[in-house]
Amino acid sequence: LKPDLVCEVSYTEITSDGVMRHPSFEGMRIDKDASSVVQEKEVKTKDVVKDMKTIKANNNDGVLLSTTDETLVRDVKGHKIKFTNLNKIYWPELNISKRDMINYYYQVAPYILPYLKDRPQSLNRFPDGIHGKHFYQKDVTDKVPHWTEQYLYHSSDDATDKHFMVVTNEADIVLMASMGCIELHPWSSRTSSPDNPDWCLIDLDPDKNSFDQVIEAAQVTKKVLDEISVPSFCKTSGSTGLHIYIPLGANYSYEQSKEFARVIVTLVQKEIPKYTTLERTKSNRHGKMYLDFLQNRPQATLAAPYSLRPTKKATVSMPLEWDEVKKGMRPEQFTIANALERIKNTGDIFKPVLGKGINIEKIVDELQAVL
Repeated sequence: LKPDLVCEVSYTEITSDGVMRHPSFEGMRIDKDASSVVQEKEVKTKDVVKDMKTIKANNNDGVLLSTTDETLVRDVKGHKIKFTNLNKIYWPELNISKRDMINYYYQVAPYILPYLKDRPQSLNRFPDGIHGKHFYQKDVTDKVPHWTEQYLYHSSDDATDKHFMVVTNEADIVLMASMGCIELHPWSSRTSSPDNPDWCLIDLDPDKNSFDQVIEAAQVTKKVLDEISVPSFCKTSGSTGLHIYIPLGANYSYEQSKEFARVIVTLVQKEIPKYTTLERTKSNRHGKMYLDFLQNRPQATLAAPYSLRPTKKATVSMPLEWDEVKKGMRPEQFTIANALERIKNTGDIFKPVLGKGINIEKIVDELQAVL
């Protein structure tokens, strides 16, 4: 028989004749290719001890997975996580493996955690790397370890209990990476106030625009916001655009956030109408940059700050100082190869996004006076 389906089975041991003792069916594994599942081989104790010494030494540098083994088990925040297919190449152009990706997320976890913590996640899984098929997964019911926190929801056409995965600590971050999540997509709100986002988003989404035009649009957006004393923070999308965040402090609804963003992008579009548009339908944009304010809705997600992206250059969605948002800057400057060094040097410059938040009512009054 050719292997086709894969299921996960728990058992107490394998008998001498290769039979599972006390097997328990755990579920089907749609994320694994049947032909890649092979029987594990025994390793000599002295080799394991040697391996552990290497791991301990390397952990001083923050590396979680330092050996060349295809499968490893590590303890992260008190939870044992099994990592598989570690030598699989996720970025062929750069020879970057799944192991490299997991190590990146383990090291960047203290910086990225504040933007993921207590937030439901939309999982975008790339089991075979950036050129393989990928799929979105919202419902993780019975598909993640029992220790993960989950958020109950029901889809519009199904009354069955479903659950988003919720990040609580670093273990959840590396677990998502081990599931092939190259990029991490959190909600803008937390489970404690699911209808109230912590930030308002403006997504500068270019079509046939140069990146210098994206930069100019960001500068115009900042100018509009500065005129009404609204703080704003910019990061690369890690792809072709820029994301601008405005702190809300979970004080307003998604609808209020969306309408506030609509006012801002309308003012921006009037300043640079030649190459920007508010037209959502791509066929009607005529090659212009879309000033997207509709990301401010429940369950909508963007790549988190410091998230990797599935691009050929393994780019990172990197927070920027506003004086860096200038002509000549390019998103491919920030990659898995240099992101950690930059973050350690600058610290988390995006932190004010999670601060007190603006007073929209007061700002609207000021806008009316200006207009």
